[in-house]
Amino acid sequence: MKIAAIAALLFLAPVAANAACAAKDFTVDGFAVKLVAGAGTPRFNMKGQLVNKCPEAAAAQVKIEAKDAAGNVLQTKQGWPAGTSNIAPGQSVDFDLGRLFRYQTEMANYTVTVTDVRTW
Repeated sequence: MKIAAIAALLFLAPVAANAACAAKDFTVDGFAVKLVAGAGTPRFNMKGQLVNKCPEAAAAQVKIEAKDAAGNVLQTKQGWPAGTSNIAPGQSVDFDLGRLFRYQTEMANYTVTVTDVRTW
C-alpha cells in the first residue's frame, strides 16, 4: 500500500509544477527586431522584456513568429527567457531570441506571444 501511495505521488508531481499563473498574467514589453549586418549572413536581435504580473513567482515561455508580407509564418521559435528560474511578481527579465532565427529575405513582420507558464 505504501508503494502505491509513493507511486501516485510521483505520478502527480509534474502536475504540481504547473503555476497557478497563466499566459495572460505575463506581458512582453518593448519587443523590437533589429537586423545586424556582419561579415556573413545578417543576424537578428529580437529583444524584449518578459514581465510577471501574476501574484506568484513563475516563469513563462515566449514564442516568436517571423512572417512574410502576406502574413505567412516562415519560422517559429520558442524560449524560456528566465531559463529554469522563476520571475518574482512585478519583476521582469530581458531576453533576445534573435540567435535562434536564420535570416530570410522574405521576413517582414514578427510577433511575440506568451505560450506557457510554469514554476520551477
